[in-house]
Amino acid sequence: MPSAKNPYKPKTRSSQNKTAMFPTLHEDVKNNLSEYSINPEPWFNSNENDRTMLEDYSTFVMGRFECHNQNCAQRGWGSKKIAITIQRFPNNGYNAVVFKQRCKSPGCNRLGRLRLDKNSYVERVTYRLKKWAGIPMETPEYDGFEGGPPHLSKLCEGCKAGRCQMSVGAMASRFRSSTYGHRFLVAQYNE
Repeated sequence: MPSAKNPYKPKTRSSQNKTAMFPTLHEDVKNNLSEYSINPEPWFNSNENDRTMLEDYSTFVMGRFECHNQNCAQRGWGSKKIAITIQRFPNNGYNAVVFKQRCKSPGCNRLGRLRLDKNSYVERVTYRLKKWAGIPMETPEYDGFEGGPPHLSKLCEGCKAGRCQMSVGAMASRFRSSTYGHRFLVAQYNE
């Protein structure tokens, strides 16, 4: 059960893990999908490395990071471009892998502790699940992702993994083959 202090805690993992998943937000995603008849009903796959993935989509969410290095003057920072990869699995399974960022203070470079913006996560995951279910959708405008400090690829674990839309590696891997052999778009800059 999530704590009252931070109800959107990632699945328990090492603080040095470069990614986080938020299975506790699945109920919020389901609630956002409740007016649509999607069969079978989407379910959360907590296995980040499941090889049965059919397709994936990389985008951004928003949130804050806290630096817990006691020798660092940087206590935290906000980001409007936190890399997330939403993955689709058979029978409407999905998960969402959120990539952490590192502290930019000189000599620190420690992974920040993520405090996810719930609304941006639920909105992005819900939108992608609707698209995959074939529900007609207009491309939303995400004004909230503009502005803020510049994205620093050297501090973004999504960039290092080639999963962030801001990384050079993501451009080369925008298309990949699914298990059925067709090609599909992994990341689009306008969505």
